[in-house]
Amino acid sequence: MKPKPKVIVIAGPTASGKTALSIELAKQIDGEIVSSDSMQIYQDMDIGTAKVTKEEMQGIQHYLIDFVSPNQRYSVSDFKKDSEIAIEKILSKGKVPIVAGGTGLYIDSLIYGIEYPDMEFDEEYRNLLMQQAQTPEGLQELFEQARKIDEEAISQISQNDKKRIIRILEIYKVTGKNKTEQEKESRKKGVKYDFKVFAIDMEREKLYERINRRVDLMLEQGLVEEVQNLRKKYDCFPTAMQGLGYKEVVQYLEQECLYEEMVEKIKQETRRYAKRQLTWFRKNKRTIWLKAEEGIQNNINIILEGYKN
Repeated sequence: MKPKPKVIVIAGPTASGKTALSIELAKQIDGEIVSSDSMQIYQDMDIGTAKVTKEEMQGIQHYLIDFVSPNQRYSVSDFKKDSEIAIEKILSKGKVPIVAGGTGLYIDSLIYGIEYPDMEFDEEYRNLLMQQAQTPEGLQELFEQARKIDEEAISQISQNDKKRIIRILEIYKVTGKNKTEQEKESRKKGVKYDFKVFAIDMEREKLYERINRRVDLMLEQGLVEEVQNLRKKYDCFPTAMQGLGYKEVVQYLEQECLYEEMVEKIKQETRRYAKRQLTWFRKNKRTIWLKAEEGIQNNINIILEGYKN
């Protein structure tokens, strides 16, 4: 039986150094990078997503970055299809595919072979849910509804994660099956590739310091102005603007909080997100953990050893 093509996956929390590690690895092993970041897909959203720049890429081809309009819906199913197309393209060149990013749902869809059927979502129903989710009380009520439908899925997300709470409710309404049932059915089909999964860990205090510095830098680079431009450019309020960092700036612009409160909220929510990411990636017992403190080259050596096996 022909062996499956090998694909390297580099996961980890935000601000842990995935971009630098994946680019240096790609340079050394003749690889190309498929982004698994659910926010870096969006055009015109560069600062708040810490999108990799042309200079940072150092000539390494990147896929699934900066190609979706912020007011366009892009699902996990879309990512899985697009990422597999990118992986095949990289393999056809005789290069090594490297999937790098921190969106757990995206990565799981690949390494576990999870598929969601193409579904025509009810826009009216979604808008109703989005409207209800605008208040803490409404979001809590949606969270409880989702818990009754799919307790396993809801246990893995935050009570404030509007996007994923609504996703659970939408899947159930359209298919009559909950998200967990959909995933279990799709996993039976197996996976196309031999995924070698690595994740970066970092001392909690150091990670939080890096997150705080990154938020300060984003604001210095013009995050508030980026959000203002997005709101002017797009007619409908982009769902993407509910993303971390963007929704807090919107609250500030709508005078729902002071500037200092906005800054602290972005930092706090980003730290919480990093904690959830680490919890998510630790569920995969096959993951080989890399210590950020060991340095890029030492971690590349570990990846190369794991890649051979």
